[in-house]
Amino acid sequence: MLFHDLQLIEPLLRAVKAQGYTTPTPIQEQAIPHVLEGRDLVGIAQTGTGKTASFALPILQRLSQSQPRAPRAIRVLVLSPTRELASQIAENFNAYGKNLRMRSTVVFGGVGQHPQVDALRRGVEILVATPGRLLDLMEQGFVRLNNVEVFVLDEADRMLDMGFINDVRKIIATLPRERQTLLFSATMPDAIQDLAAHMLKNPVRVEVVPQATTVEKIEQSVYFVDKSNKRALLEHLLSDASTARVLVFTRTKHGANKLVEALLKSGYSADAIHGNKSQGAREKALDSFKRGKTRVLVATDIAARGIDVDNITHVINYELPYEPESYVHRIGRTARAGASGTAFAFCDAEERKLLRDIIKLIRIDINVVTDHPYMSYAAANAPGLTAPPRRQNPQNHAPRNGQGRPQRSSSDRSGSGERRERSAGSGSSGSSYGGQRGNSSSSGEGRGGEGGRNRRRRNGQSSESKSLTTA
Repeated sequence: MLFHDLQLIEPLLRAVKAQGYTTPTPIQEQAIPHVLEGRDLVGIAQTGTGKTASFALPILQRLSQSQPRAPRAIRVLVLSPTRELASQIAENFNAYGKNLRMRSTVVFGGVGQHPQVDALRRGVEILVATPGRLLDLMEQGFVRLNNVEVFVLDEADRMLDMGFINDVRKIIATLPRERQTLLFSATMPDAIQDLAAHMLKNPVRVEVVPQATTVEKIEQSVYFVDKSNKRALLEHLLSDASTARVLVFTRTKHGANKLVEALLKSGYSADAIHGNKSQGAREKALDSFKRGKTRVLVATDIAARGIDVDNITHVINYELPYEPESYVHRIGRTARAGASGTAFAFCDAEERKLLRDIIKLIRIDINVVTDHPYMSYAAANAPGLTAPPRRQNPQNHAPRNGQGRPQRSSSDRSGSGERRERSAGSGSSGSSYGGQRGNSSSSGEGRGGEGGRNRRRRNGQSSESKSLTTA
């Protein structure tokens, strides 16, 4: 199927072609016809599947073919959880609607409101907003939503995670009852299902991939490492030229800043993006990463939802997230628009329970890389995944250079270090751990278990590539 098969009007087809797109993604192919018909819709799709175009294109077409309910009225409201994502959505509306006379703007916190108020006063048909700033502007009388024709709630599960669900309910209460409502989410927890039941009328459900599954083209690996050696392991992986554009996730803003400082001292181009940075600084960091000036972007989960960058070669979970769903969102930053990608997870002894929860959620194998200089058997043997290993086919997940061979850093060019790298590149014997489903963690399985206190490096162990999987 091509875009012209979706009955889109010629100005939109020209805009899509200018963006370099000819074939719609599955979410676009399934959702666009229903949205064009005016149906309410629930779209369940992972990040990087093209869902913004799946609602922006048909919304623009419907607006162009109808009259507003009132002069200078806001006709479309799109709610987004983060400023970065809101900016990306607004940019997409502008790009797709460049051949149509549609006025749009975006409002979010962290910046002065005066330019946003000025844009609203001039009149806009499409408003993209984050909940907090929108409520502020509504309370000040700058925004009226009584003529909204289409309401889009994007990244609904992240809205819930970030504590915005009550704000969302307040905003929905001000919308007219007669409207088209579209809800998009990567997962559908009970609270979001309840919200959907109250805000949508006889919705069409479009589910591109099963819930809680990761993008199939992402090659996933886990590295067991002591917490104190994580930075050294990261620099070891960055010594491979194939790690060309790397997105690294930390849990905290302070941790992101500290890691960037260390990487800069080691000679790597790196920057951080998180909630404590000004909007200008975040946009500058993201633009530098997009253009390839910055090789490593360190991010927190809240900031990451707006990172829509093509050709991210690697996503590295420097610290595992507390919520397993966040792992899915994180690694979805690579392998976008059908491309392949690679995701590494660093796991110390205190994170074994977090790793177990991730495996229970995604229900697929995660390769275990043991032949690296900072392998921690304390972390590998910590409680969390308790089933014994079983043999499976060889795997090769070591980072590689442009000639298809494992890239060696200078510290690995002699002795046991060289043997480790050769073993990773040759696809050594492998085994698989089984994560037991439904087992609640004991006190020893969480953070602070016995494995977390054992910092000894064991030597003389055979190098193996293993795989973590659910039982």
